[in-house]
Amino acid sequence: MKRRLKINGVIMACAAIIVVFFPRFFFRYNISGGGIEEYVEILGFSCILLGQIIRVSARGYKAEHSCESQALIQGGPYQIVRNPMYLGIFLIGLGVVLAVFKWWAAVIFIIVFIIRYIMLIYKEEKKLLSVFLEPYKDYCKRVPRILPSLFTITKLDISEYLPIKLSWFKKEIGSILSLLLLTLLVESWEDITKEGLGFYIRQSLWLFLTFVLFIIFIILLSHWTTKRDEKAADKK
Repeated sequence: MKRRLKINGVIMACAAIIVVFFPRFFFRYNISGGGIEEYVEILGFSCILLGQIIRVSARGYKAEHSCESQALIQGGPYQIVRNPMYLGIFLIGLGVVLAVFKWWAAVIFIIVFIIRYIMLIYKEEKKLLSVFLEPYKDYCKRVPRILPSLFTITKLDISEYLPIKLSWFKKEIGSILSLLLLTLLVESWEDITKEGLGFYIRQSLWLFLTFVLFIIFIILLSHWTTKRDEKAADKK
């Protein structure tokens, strides 16, 4: 884990240095603030928020059901993809790129993400296969690696594959807010520089609405998760 964090830190530091030295190459300067750009930025923040929900759900569910890594987790977000935390990280990173950088930077991000995480995923799968054998083979046949099946998502209740507890979010609130505020700060600076304060205030209303919907969605998911847990406890 520490080695993984160090490598990720080096990659992020290198990316930050490149962006700082070549800001006009990456940031969306001299682009008319039309509807498409506005929607792309909102889509970016939506991806960040959705990615955070998936990541928190995966970490929280794993912490409660892994039995200290002795059990093969197949419920919650792990029933739609085998690597929901990586899916969450992917959406968060893609969202930051869409909200702040030029569109082609998303292509670079996707390539770097695949190169960085594909070997990690295969290494983890090899380890899980050696521990859980046939049950893990069957699990791999049923559940995709990182991109969920639309059929599975529509067939299941959302509280089944995306359980959320407010206590899980409390542990992550610092990192979530830090990332959102940093992204918003850079994006705000771009908009004010290009289009002026009036355009930024108008767009901020859309972003504020997106964030409000995010909070409402978390509260609803938490409520549905609590009800499902209570029903499961009554059956026992």
